[in-house]
Amino acid sequence: MQTYRDGRKAANDAAEAIRAALVELGLPEGVWGSVRPMVTHSGKPYVHLGMVRADAAERIAEAIKPAAE
Repeated sequence: MQTYRDGRKAANDAAEAIRAALVELGLPEGVWGSVRPMVTHSGKPYVHLGMVRADAAERIAEAIKPAAE
């Protein structure tokens, strides 16, 4: 059970980090509102990002690209 709880905490923390980053990009709740923490039966943490509009996906892609050197 502890493995599941640890996985849930990791998934919640990661989902919140993604939501915060999307808010910082100025994306509306319609984009980040579908971000959900998920945990498998074995306790592995995941984050479900859901379907994202193409324009929002472009902004996300630009934000996560490494800066040109």
